[in-house]
Amino acid sequence: MMEGVSILRQFIGQLQELLELYGSPPSVPSNYFLQFQPQHNLRWCFLDLENSFVEGGCYNLIMTAGKSENLKMLEPGKPPPRKKARKEHNQVKATATTSSSETMEQLIWKEFPEDLFESVIARVPVATFFRFRSVCRKWNSLPTSESFSQQCAQVNQTQTWFYTITHELINAGAMYDPSMKKWHHLAIPALPTKSIVLPVASAGGLVCFLDIGHRSFYVCNPLLKSFKELPARSVKVWFRVAVGMTLNGKSTNEGYKILWVGCDGEYEVYDSTKNTWTHPGKMPPNIKLPLALNFRSQAVSINGTLYFLRSLPDGIVSYNMVTGVWKQFIIPPPVHLSDHALAEYGGKIMLVGLLTKNAATCVCIWELQKMTLLWKEVDRMPNIWCLEFYGKQVHMTCLGNKGLLMLSLRSRQVNRLVTYDLSSQEWLKVPGCVLPRRIKRQWIACGTAFHPCLTAIA
Repeated sequence: MMEGVSILRQFIGQLQELLELYGSPPSVPSNYFLQFQPQHNLRWCFLDLENSFVEGGCYNLIMTAGKSENLKMLEPGKPPPRKKARKEHNQVKATATTSSSETMEQLIWKEFPEDLFESVIARVPVATFFRFRSVCRKWNSLPTSESFSQQCAQVNQTQTWFYTITHELINAGAMYDPSMKKWHHLAIPALPTKSIVLPVASAGGLVCFLDIGHRSFYVCNPLLKSFKELPARSVKVWFRVAVGMTLNGKSTNEGYKILWVGCDGEYEVYDSTKNTWTHPGKMPPNIKLPLALNFRSQAVSINGTLYFLRSLPDGIVSYNMVTGVWKQFIIPPPVHLSDHALAEYGGKIMLVGLLTKNAATCVCIWELQKMTLLWKEVDRMPNIWCLEFYGKQVHMTCLGNKGLLMLSLRSRQVNRLVTYDLSSQEWLKVPGCVLPRRIKRQWIACGTAFHPCLTAIA
């Protein structure tokens, strides 16, 4: 018996020397036996000869493609490795890629030049910027930075938002972002709560408000809640007025002007750089009075000139905010036209309105021909949408007129909000305006379009 054990130990020693040359499991004490199983895998089982029980469990050696240099050591008691499924392989690969990507991003952003941060942030979407403001105090103070304001001035204002007033909350505004198709409800605490104020014009990211009594004007940036009450007007007006707003330059940093005009021909101009109203006088005698202004249509601003829609006679009156010159254009309206409003796109004057004939109603778009001073139809709402208004008495309000229109179409049975892109000629339905933690949809009373600006100060 002892002689057999001695022979086995000698065999084990020789085998250990062989395996050390090609890779082997941990060194095996001399008092252990090795058992072989006739398979492609070599299964090592260490048995304590003296105590007669399994001490170390089993170790598996896998020989790949018959090459001894690929022998691999596994943990005790674990089965041979199996081929990973493609899904598991992809998950491991994705984890490794993510870890590598995170390391790479940290290295990139660590070396990112400080002077480029403002240039990049000035070009991100507005909603994204407000999330960035919570990163640190420096980013939160960007709207008041002069260098950041200069970066924003270099970016073309292509986005259009809408500031609207609902019937249920007349003193609280709801802003719509067409790019995200999302409503935002931001309160402006500085606006008076004892009187009703309505948005009547906008320019450079600022919105002009007028109280329902037509006495006080307010200017604010709804995004930054920058607010300013304008000084009292020199002319006491108790009747309704039309309002327009323009910039003195490319941004509000160079100032802005506001014009109000009444049907009797009275008007005043406010200059933010002087913070005063001026009363140039009455309109020239070649413009027929009273004006019979269309108050459902907001003014259109093109290259410093404001255009107002009027009737009796039908047409447009304009005022150049630089030269102070008034002009009048007699333009016959399209046949069967009811509610309508002016719009602007690419320096061209547009008209949007309802055509009603018999029981059919449709929204149409016209462009003013400069040579003939006639309206030319360029598009109309899809027929399948117009069928919804068949036989109903529909009213239209144009909430925005700066390249992207928002139209409120309502009757006793229907309340629809749609947008129309004058550049792409695309009609889209607007999701219902629902207040936070509410279910009921809000009815839009009025509103105006504005270009969201992160640095415009009232």
